[in-house]
Amino acid sequence: MNSYGKDSRWPFAQGSGSTILRITLGIFPALSFWLRWPNIATGLFLFLVVALWLLVLYFFRDPNRQVIDEPGLVVAPGDGEIVAIIQELEPRYLKDQALRISMFLSLTDVHIQRTPLGGQVTLVDHQPGKFLQAFRPEASEVNEYVAMITESRYGQVLIKQIAGILARRCVNMARPGDVLTTGQRFGLIKFSSRLDLFLPINAQLLIKIGDKVHGGLTPIARLQPVEKKQ
Repeated sequence: MNSYGKDSRWPFAQGSGSTILRITLGIFPALSFWLRWPNIATGLFLFLVVALWLLVLYFFRDPNRQVIDEPGLVVAPGDGEIVAIIQELEPRYLKDQALRISMFLSLTDVHIQRTPLGGQVTLVDHQPGKFLQAFRPEASEVNEYVAMITESRYGQVLIKQIAGILARRCVNMARPGDVLTTGQRFGLIKFSSRLDLFLPINAQLLIKIGDKVHGGLTPIARLQPVEKKQ
């Protein structure tokens, strides 16, 4: 099992250290320019560098949370707004009817992804694609994404991290064979983006379109154990 997703004192997303360091180091030359040539141009440059630094810190924030972990309870895989709930055929991975729950993540949301329901990872698949606006319906199929399936006694759960017009990189740290717990961190999408969660059609939904949800904290649905075939 990978080590990603463990709570720590580092308040930012795992893997963000090098980005934060580079932006931090950029403050010093900007400050030096302003101290040596104090004028509107160097002052504005220093202001923009510091503003960018603060935005990067804000974007990569990764708060520890008291995750809800109950048998059969599906929690939100990330922060965002529910924009679609549709029953449809998922032809590529599940090859069956499923409930698709789509979430839109804005720039102000925490962009860490958490496991919606504990289980064993059976698939992680990266698919290159376009970078349409994440809220467009066709983005689920044509945009770049990373798909992950976890399997448990409640059946298969598919989650897709979908890139958007600004989000150009989806990070998934899980590997097939890993056993993830409900609410465990597994990935990150850089900048505004979208998550699609596919659940069995008999899922008892606990949310509606327009709801604001928070990863690991907001109950999404309840599932019943799958009966084993004789």
